[in-house]
Amino acid sequence: MFEKLVEIICNYVEVEPEKITPNSRFMEDLGFTSFDFMSMLGEIEDTFDIEVDETEVVKIRTVGEAVDYIQGLADAN
Repeated sequence: MFEKLVEIICNYVEVEPEKITPNSRFMEDLGFTSFDFMSMLGEIEDTFDIEVDETEVVKIRTVGEAVDYIQGLADAN
């Protein structure tokens, strides 16, 4: 799941995949804008066949938190 998310992240920002860690913060470390982040969420929904809750997803700050959130949704399906 982490590797797939890193692959998706690299579609939106210019960061070397090996520089992305679970502690990488989307805005501060990876350079995401709000628009980038919301666009990426659409791809995540399609890729993992989940539906994110926008009120929950705004609390996600790091790649690790995103993996945990996506995994939780995927497990619930």
